[in-house]
Amino acid sequence: MADTIALFGVYRRLVGARIRSQLQYRLSFALNTLGTTLISFVDFAAILVIFGRIDALGDWSVGEVAFLYAISSVTFGLADLVIGHLDLLPRMIRQGELDVLLARPLGSLFQVVSSDFALRRLGKVIQGLAVLGYALVTVEIDWTAGRAGMLALMLVTGVVIFCGIWVAFASVAFWVVDSTELANAFTYGGNYMAQYPVNIFGAWLRRFVIFIVPLAFVGYFPALFVLGKEDELGLPEAFQFASPLAAAASVAGGWALWRAAVRRYRSTGT
Repeated sequence: MADTIALFGVYRRLVGARIRSQLQYRLSFALNTLGTTLISFVDFAAILVIFGRIDALGDWSVGEVAFLYAISSVTFGLADLVIGHLDLLPRMIRQGELDVLLARPLGSLFQVVSSDFALRRLGKVIQGLAVLGYALVTVEIDWTAGRAGMLALMLVTGVVIFCGIWVAFASVAFWVVDSTELANAFTYGGNYMAQYPVNIFGAWLRRFVIFIVPLAFVGYFPALFVLGKEDELGLPEAFQFASPLAAAASVAGGWALWRAAVRRYRSTGT
């Protein structure tokens, strides 16, 4: 426990230093954040275009899909803020930068994760929160303590699930050095998939996002409970409350794959 607290203290100092350095150029920071926010609205605009031609997507209204979109965008944006720079891992391996980190006493994953903190990525979170506000105003929800608690839980478990997925697929770079596009297919692509109801996908894709890469537990299953909707897939009701288990499995899988990859890493010789 003491080691964890000390590690968090180190992370807080490193991130604090990077935030202070980025805020030295306040106008640049504000413009970058604003640009990220506005660009992020393009994906939601695509959803609005779809609903300009149809009344419902499956049995989901525009407000309900906006709710899924918002949860995915906020949680993915927070995960991107914390560990999105794992995208740089292939370059670090090619250029020998990772070898320097492995020679230090701190954990390799901790060092990679704390090596950068791009505050401008908050723009994605801000955009997602704006759409969430729209969704909560548009959709009639019979609020109870349980549903309010589930909404808060979704925002936590969604971040954890995306972080686990990010670590897992970033680890592929230890075997396939030019693996950026493969990882992006499951991180950025996973964010895109989590923005839509799972029941509109084909059978094999539904099984993939439920039982292999647990993207369905970011928004779809807990949203069924919050919105009071029936699951057209006919799966057990317990799935609506299984996001914490999916988050734990995601982190455990990502951590195990990272450890296995680091143990087999033999350097690039750079």
